[in-house]
Amino acid sequence: MTSTTKLPVWFWVIGIVGLLWNLLGISAYLGEAYMPAEIMAELPKGDQDYYANRPAWVTAAYAIAVFAGALGCIALLLRKKWAVMLFMISLAAVLVQQVYNFFIQDYIELAGGRLAWPIIIVIVAALLYWYSKGAREKAWLT
Repeated sequence: MTSTTKLPVWFWVIGIVGLLWNLLGISAYLGEAYMPAEIMAELPKGDQDYYANRPAWVTAAYAIAVFAGALGCIALLLRKKWAVMLFMISLAAVLVQQVYNFFIQDYIELAGGRLAWPIIIVIVAALLYWYSKGAREKAWLT
């Protein structure tokens, strides 16, 4: 398929919505990374302990996940094959982060919304990776 071939509208919708999703993730990451002490002091004790004791490798995985995801969406919108690799990196980083959240940390209980969001994040990262692989196989990416 040449670069002049018209793609389905949903190709662009998925790319734009995915980019917005990952930009929200970047915003959340930066909000946590640069959280003022006054705001941290207002959080429940378990949240304070979680942020104060979260290992650097988990924070790095978080940053890699959201930045690779955003770059993957930009690459997808530019119709570049390297979008697949970026989405794979993002998904791997999401999984590393969630292993810590679900199986290692014991500061906060994952229930309700705290359980739903990590699951949704994994699903979205997996779907973006899967979608980009399909787009590559259909020769929509160059």
